[in-house]
Amino acid sequence: MSNLYGGAFGGNKVDYVFKTVLIGDSAVGKSQLLARFSRNEFSMDSKSTIGVEFQTRTVEIDHKSVKAQIWDTAGQERYRAVTSAYYRGAVGAMLVYDITKRQSFDHMARWLEELRGNADKNIVIMLVGNKSDLEAHREVSTEDAKEFAQMENLYFMETSALEATNVEQAFLTVLTEIYRVVSKKSLVANEAESGGKEALLQGTKIVLPGKETTPAASNFSCCRTS
Repeated sequence: MSNLYGGAFGGNKVDYVFKTVLIGDSAVGKSQLLARFSRNEFSMDSKSTIGVEFQTRTVEIDHKSVKAQIWDTAGQERYRAVTSAYYRGAVGAMLVYDITKRQSFDHMARWLEELRGNADKNIVIMLVGNKSDLEAHREVSTEDAKEFAQMENLYFMETSALEATNVEQAFLTVLTEIYRVVSKKSLVANEAESGGKEALLQGTKIVLPGKETTPAASNFSCCRTS
């Protein structure tokens, strides 16, 4: 996959780079989630994202250095034609809605359809209900979100960028699952290669695993909550 590659960044060896996208309506807190995860910052004077912006952060997963390249897409309708192009090559996505705005949750199905129409079929997707600190103004119940996540086979977590609640856990869950999928792909490929060589020596005809051996996103365990 072109978006997974090793190399040196800033003198430090990086084993993998995972492209992840944040999508959802405008003003649900995507940029704040990214700022909290990448720089541990939160701004009360945040402005709407214009087009697409991205940040990076390198984390360690299973003793491997993983660089998360996270793209923050604008939620306004006028940018949709531009931002959808950035879905291509993404191996992770976070569908973000505001728990105090029912409309932002109701739009999740449309965002998900657009994502799946443009991204890799094995993409790891998490449904994120942001602004959990505003419980008194909640319009989307946790149960409704869990039901949607279960129906669509998505991970699920509620977060608060303001209070830094579950932000780290949400991103790391997505990155760890991506790593698990990629590692399994490599294992299957290695086993296929080894099996092919052994069969060639023995003169035995074998059938190598095809692309469908890799678990699709629909098979991921869903609805992980805090």
